[in-house]
Amino acid sequence: MGIATDIILIIVAAFFCGLLFQRLGQPLILGYILAGVILGPHTGGVTISNIHEIELLAEIGIALLLFALGLEFSLKDLKPVKHVAVFGTTIQITLTISLGYLIGLVMGWDWKSSLWLGALISLSSTMVLLKTLMNQGWIGTLSSKVMIGMLIVQDLAVVPMMIILPQLNDPSVGLPALGIAALKAAAFIAGMVLLGTRLLPRLLAHIARLNSRELFLLAITAIGLGIGYATHEVGLSFAFGAFVAGMVLSESDYGHQALSDIIPLRDLFGLLFFTTVGMLLDPEFLVSNYKSVLMLVLAVGIGKGLIFAGISHLFGYRNVIPLAVGLGLFQIGEFSFVLARVGVATGSIGNEVYASVLSAAIITMVLTPLVSGQTARLYSLKKRWFKREALESSNIPDTGLSDHVVIAGGGQVGFQIAKALGRLKLPFVIVELDHRRFEQARAAGMSVVYGDAGQEVVLEAAGIREARLLIMTVPGLAMGRAIIAHARRINNAVGIVARASGPDYFEALKDLGVSEVVLPEFEASLEMTRQALLRLRIPATEVQRHTDTARQELYADWLREDRDYRLLSQLRGAEAQFDLQWVRLIPESPLANKTIAESNIRQRTGASVVGVARGERLHPNPEADFVLEPGDLIAIIGGDIHRDSFCHIASEESCGVNV
Repeated sequence: MGIATDIILIIVAAFFCGLLFQRLGQPLILGYILAGVILGPHTGGVTISNIHEIELLAEIGIALLLFALGLEFSLKDLKPVKHVAVFGTTIQITLTISLGYLIGLVMGWDWKSSLWLGALISLSSTMVLLKTLMNQGWIGTLSSKVMIGMLIVQDLAVVPMMIILPQLNDPSVGLPALGIAALKAAAFIAGMVLLGTRLLPRLLAHIARLNSRELFLLAITAIGLGIGYATHEVGLSFAFGAFVAGMVLSESDYGHQALSDIIPLRDLFGLLFFTTVGMLLDPEFLVSNYKSVLMLVLAVGIGKGLIFAGISHLFGYRNVIPLAVGLGLFQIGEFSFVLARVGVATGSIGNEVYASVLSAAIITMVLTPLVSGQTARLYSLKKRWFKREALESSNIPDTGLSDHVVIAGGGQVGFQIAKALGRLKLPFVIVELDHRRFEQARAAGMSVVYGDAGQEVVLEAAGIREARLLIMTVPGLAMGRAIIAHARRINNAVGIVARASGPDYFEALKDLGVSEVVLPEFEASLEMTRQALLRLRIPATEVQRHTDTARQELYADWLREDRDYRLLSQLRGAEAQFDLQWVRLIPESPLANKTIAESNIRQRTGASVVGVARGERLHPNPEADFVLEPGDLIAIIGGDIHRDSFCHIASEESCGVNV
């Protein structure tokens, strides 16, 4: 079967390796790389026979990932980080090339190989970082925008590097080739802006009107890959064209749907890329040269990490951002593979340099999720050592905070709680680590502290010592445990309302001293059940009994110990028994065109009429001589039996009818 067999082997091996790493709590990309190592030509056993063809398919994965990146991050989103992205990345590339040049000289390489080494290590991995941010849930944070902004500029820098570096063999022809490439890139971007604002929206609108999901997917894939191929034909990067296409398309009305549809295709071809990366790793070379490779990994990782962190700090970013950027961008990127192949093909670098950079790149890629995942822990240590570091806050009263509510997490749940507290004039403060949400809260005039609520110094800045209540909206148990432990240590009397990811966490939260626990998914399911049952014409009282029973069964442990909650539940049940019911009076009813007294409603049914809506006018608490007319909406109260009896007389249907 040829290449079809190879693809099947890759997908099956990637599935099992990905499943293994998922069980270990690690990103799937590590499993994909391991699958590539297993199926590669250097390990024996089952080996892929058409590696070159697989590599060509993997280039589609690179293009699709950058196309999706362009769809997700528009130019408007990157405006807040434009200075560090453009100028900071330029400084970073220059410093990293200098670092690589020194490392190459120390390793005994000639000046040209050392300069190539600097260029190769100056690039970080967009795909590895993007996957890592997705798995860690950091997409949308300010630190992620800084990193992705710098990566975009790095990816753009690949084009001039591929032109300039080979010209070191013959410097006299380098500048004209660079000028031609710059003109091509400028013309391409200008053409894409014109195409994206005029033609693409009309094309997608026409396809969307056809109501064919498959055709829409085919269209956006053709746009991304087709434009990428066009850039390749004019001598620019295939992936660069796909990225620009995504950026332009993101500005249209169909950008979100295009991103949603392209993600599965992107992930599948991205799998091929990561397996080809693993196939390139030669374990024998790695073992025989482990000292030099290890030295290269350490020098690059530490050096690049410090450079990125320093530049972030230089451009005014504080708190966790420099640390997150340094730990996220220390690796060698996938475009280094492309650039290294150009170097080998032009005779600019030898096989030793190529193999060393390749091994170091794969190792740093593998280490990225593990190293980046330590950001919160290292930031916690930093806070312990530098407790006097000022925290960014906004809209905090000059008199300070007291007897207030601390909301740990300003997501959708936290914002809704904050709005309700604001309407009731109750004092509160939000603690938020996502800088985007921090800015949203500040713009809304809410009291907010930027920082990790799992850190004691951040909770102190939020005034937890004088707080009346802590509302924890973050779902993770590990983060919740840290927040609760610090809050209890500072203020043991503070009440805590916590969000839980599932019933399995109930016991752990109770042991931590949580006052109340809420499961958002469960509450949403109850509301959807309630709406569905009402639509199915189930009596409102029966629906209320069902939801109350389900809630009491789930929160049984808390109900047994919380008298107030149990009393409130009982009052809700009693209220349901005397729920107000609206019934429409039909012309055939014996109550039509008669007064309330003539109909003797109270004695006949046991229900009481408390209101009548006629047309656009409401008659509250009508007198006994009020005449009921066909079409009136009559509001009654009473027990289930009484209201049901009235409904049969007035409308010949049960009280479950919604009018």
